[in-house]
Amino acid sequence: MIEQNSPSTCLQRVGQAVARYIGWRVQVEQPPPQKCVIIGAYHTSSSDLWFTLLAMAVLDMKVHWVGKDTLFRAPLGGIFRGLGGIPVNRRQSTDFVERMTFLFRKKDVFRLAIMPEGTRRKVDYWKTGFYYIALAAQVPVVMGFVDYKRKVIGLGPSFNPSGDLQADLQLIREFYANIRGRFPDRQGEIRIRE
Repeated sequence: MIEQNSPSTCLQRVGQAVARYIGWRVQVEQPPPQKCVIIGAYHTSSSDLWFTLLAMAVLDMKVHWVGKDTLFRAPLGGIFRGLGGIPVNRRQSTDFVERMTFLFRKKDVFRLAIMPEGTRRKVDYWKTGFYYIALAAQVPVVMGFVDYKRKVIGLGPSFNPSGDLQADLQLIREFYANIRGRFPDRQGEIRIRE
């Protein structure tokens, strides 16, 4: 586990100062590859986005992140896009997996963060787009987290999707077993719709 203790850029210094001020730490199990899908769980609060942006600052790492399209309306839409946000319309099919796979093939560096729960409410099933994007793009899945119990934001282990979604979900379940969202009662089981 790597603790980010020696900032080298102004952005990192500011990020670390903010993290220290609010009593949080950023931990990284291993530096993420240039191309990866980063999943974030558990998504129980709108503050998860701000902690994610804080971790990006501390790590001085450009990450594109997915958010519902309504989040990108004025007045903050332009700012969120500038911070790497990619809007997704969940009300209709938009070939999102194919579009993201294309971006992975086109770019030399592309890290895509997705909240598989898709909402801050408790859900019965995770959305599987993250998995199929990583599988099609042949990039690893990195397990990201905001653990409110320990006050730690971070990146855990990564794995290459095997194509056996159920087996890979078991790896994910094991990692997130001790992670606590801001509102634990909104955390659903890590499972998919059959």
